[in-house]
Amino acid sequence: MDLKGKHFLTCDDWTKEELDTVFEKAKELKEKFYKEELTLDLPYKTLFMIFFEQSTRTRNSMEAGMTQLGGHAHDLTADKMQLSHGEAPKDTAIILSRMGHGIASRNCFYGIGNKYLTEMAENSTKPIMSLQDDIYHPFQGLADLMTIFEHCGSDTKNLKVTVSWAYADTHSKPLSVPQTQILLFPRYGIDVTVAHPKEFPLSKDIVEKAEKNAKDGGGSLKFTNDMDEAFEGAHIVIPKNWGGFGHYGVQDYLDNEDECKKEMKVNLEKYHNWICNDKRIALADKNVKLMHALPADRGNEVTDEILDNPDISIVFDEAENRLHTAKSIMSLTM
Repeated sequence: MDLKGKHFLTCDDWTKEELDTVFEKAKELKEKFYKEELTLDLPYKTLFMIFFEQSTRTRNSMEAGMTQLGGHAHDLTADKMQLSHGEAPKDTAIILSRMGHGIASRNCFYGIGNKYLTEMAENSTKPIMSLQDDIYHPFQGLADLMTIFEHCGSDTKNLKVTVSWAYADTHSKPLSVPQTQILLFPRYGIDVTVAHPKEFPLSKDIVEKAEKNAKDGGGSLKFTNDMDEAFEGAHIVIPKNWGGFGHYGVQDYLDNEDECKKEMKVNLEKYHNWICNDKRIALADKNVKLMHALPADRGNEVTDEILDNPDISIVFDEAENRLHTAKSIMSLTM
């Protein structure tokens, strides 16, 4: 399957057959990585990485991956470019696509990030890859599903996955991880339950798309405001905080950002008890696995006892798979 030049802004723009090709390539690259076999798919090619936010797994999976494929990744931030002086994404995309072979960017500013990446994609002659925006986190979705395949098998029909909001006080996290999961998992027959307090919904249009994906893919999608209910019988649990952005219209938020942030903070403090702990793990399947995109807010989202339990936690397998899936996308599109 020829995927060269295809943008990767969301898994939703890729057919299931195209995604299957990505997973097959990722598996092959992972096997060769462990055998220390060279995989020089992109010799001397250049990837430009533009980060508007800090990163550990995303930055290093892309940069290490590009090196292992025989190319080089430029690590760029706004202060290193004319972006800090207002250069348009259109102009950035045109210039960088003439100088290299791929452009990847993380821009999670609410109401701005996905639009920025979309404008770049409309003007770039080389593939644009989303390293996370305010709506989607496609590379995380790929790593998540690859990890599920490894631990639960490729036939994921009737697998119950719980994506649950959890308390965290570090910052107002984007909606992109859970939204990517609910869009992607049901396409592979997975039954997804989403738990969240009423003040922390996901975006209505994404939920509608996810419900259609579930219908088409043979999975299911349901919602509850009860974390305990969501954990009952779950084969995989993913407790992760997200901000209350879905509670507002984008323009309403942008027009009243300070007030919305104050309201989110007040709402957040109501739900300290939304944590993945022994009590909730006991409600799940006896062989339940814990996943998390990391970094986890230890003691808030999930207890150390669960996160560090090798019989339950597969978060580090999940994090490692960020490398192999990233290499797969770069190899196939660049």
